[in-house]
Amino acid sequence: MTIQAVIDQAFVAQKKAFLTGKTTDIDGRLANLRRFKQAILNNKEAIYQALDSDLGKTPEVVDMAEIGAVTDEIDVMLENLTTWAQDDVFPLSGHFAGSEGRIRAEPYGLTYIIGPFNYPFNLTLTPLVGAIAAGNTAILKPSESTPATSAIIKKVIEESFDPEIVTVIEGGRKENEILLAKPFDFFFFTGSPNVGKIIMKAAADHLAPVVLELGGKCPVVVFEDADIDLLIERLTYTKYLNSGQTCVAPDYLLVPEAIKQHVVDKLLTKIAADYQGKSVGKLVNTKQIEKLAGYLKETKGKVIAGGEYDEQSRQFAATVVTDVEWDDALMQDEIFGPILPILSYTDLATVREKIITHHEKPLAIYAFSRNEQAALDFITTIQSGDAQINDMLTHAMCPQLPFGGIGPSGMGKYHGKPSFDIYSHKRSVRTVKA
Repeated sequence: MTIQAVIDQAFVAQKKAFLTGKTTDIDGRLANLRRFKQAILNNKEAIYQALDSDLGKTPEVVDMAEIGAVTDEIDVMLENLTTWAQDDVFPLSGHFAGSEGRIRAEPYGLTYIIGPFNYPFNLTLTPLVGAIAAGNTAILKPSESTPATSAIIKKVIEESFDPEIVTVIEGGRKENEILLAKPFDFFFFTGSPNVGKIIMKAAADHLAPVVLELGGKCPVVVFEDADIDLLIERLTYTKYLNSGQTCVAPDYLLVPEAIKQHVVDKLLTKIAADYQGKSVGKLVNTKQIEKLAGYLKETKGKVIAGGEYDEQSRQFAATVVTDVEWDDALMQDEIFGPILPILSYTDLATVREKIITHHEKPLAIYAFSRNEQAALDFITTIQSGDAQINDMLTHAMCPQLPFGGIGPSGMGKYHGKPSFDIYSHKRSVRTVKA
């Protein structure tokens, strides 16, 4: 069969299954989720091997940021789905007194989920949990840039679901173009803003809702009273994890001029002790290495640590660049690699203006201060998808917190109940007593 025929067949099968009500039974949804979790656990070793091959991830990182993220999401759904799926029933008032209102959470139908390469297991399958919990069907397209992980995702899905409920289509641009032409009822995309615009246009053609999880340059703003040891610990871990290929990774560091040297000295000591010329994991391909190497050639800043790379092993050293200005090559686009630019400042008000002017509405903003209220007041003045005070990145792994961007960093929130909500059409029903 041609890929067009395979996709056509999968789409028709899912449409038929949905229209016959196969996905709406709550017990059936729960059973699917339990089987899904078990299939993930049964394939742990193969998942470890796939993510090591594609991205150099250790089992510890996979347990936390890939497998654990998905199974935690499943656990939240298993615990709460029965309650969340109940109709909200209440008496109406005013002109409608004597009748009854009902709000029902109903599935949209057929969903298309497009996964990214950086956390290919987590960010392809965590969105699926919400889709299944809400009673939808789904076609998944994992990233072609991580082929080993794509293959194990396909295996896990085939062990978990009937193909008329969830199907995996592997491939690249050709397959995506065929899928985007299909009249899906819902689109979910994680990736770059440029591709996000293509997905949004396709969704518009079908008048379908869309969730876009994009990216952006996430700033870290250090206050003069910050706990510097805590800052350095969290900064190095989150910046160099997965070789910086994390959409909510700290992209650049803003430090008061008065403590800049102190911060830099501690940072260099930490990198020398823990990273020794490497980052954590591999870059996805040599094209990404060339892009990062190009930044270092173009920057007017001073490379004070790292800068080395090996195309064969796809390793790029944990790198720090100081004396960076806002118009530098490193400050134009999301870096998405283990390069940390450092900018100094003397005035927080100016910092706010610069962030808003140059990198409007980032996916996350981070502030470090012992004065929690001062940090909260500051981040309140800057729009971002989400934010953290005295930590970074971890909010994106918490199933109790809605996660997502705003404007150029994305639209739509998911995780936990927001995942159930985004995949559910809230249908109003009024009943008049006969």
